[in-house]
Amino acid sequence: MMGSGKTTLGEQLATQLGYAFVDLDAYIVQREGRSIADIFEQQGQERFRELERQALEAVVREYEHAVISAGGGAPCFFDNMDFINQYGESIFLDVPASELAKRLLASNLQVRPLLAGKTEDELREFLDNMLEHRRSFYEQARHKVKGAAITSEQLSSLL
Repeated sequence: MMGSGKTTLGEQLATQLGYAFVDLDAYIVQREGRSIADIFEQQGQERFRELERQALEAVVREYEHAVISAGGGAPCFFDNMDFINQYGESIFLDVPASELAKRLLASNLQVRPLLAGKTEDELREFLDNMLEHRRSFYEQARHKVKGAAITSEQLSSLL
């Protein structure tokens, strides 16, 4: 989920393993030459999800060993979760929605198309609903780590 620490923990884990780190959203931004918000605004979420799948496939081909931080929605579209599990290890960072809201409220919500313009109450409700909807996809991950203070050491011990 957004705000779970995928990028921060992913960078730390990649360093520990001696692997490359790839943030899938940053990869898409670089390939497309525009922000995720612009892609959503100009072409919609459906096109973004297509670009996301293409990027996922490209990263798997491009890197022999990498820690990939996939966007929170990536596992929920096409057969992305099956693809991820086929080509690597997957970890579900199961952070409570209340902690996600706290972290996201401390960031710039405007850069996140699904959150832009939401009030604190709207954000909390949105995250609860989204987590409920996405959980069945996330639960397909090979590894699950639950809590508000997950560390890269916990993650590396799983692999």
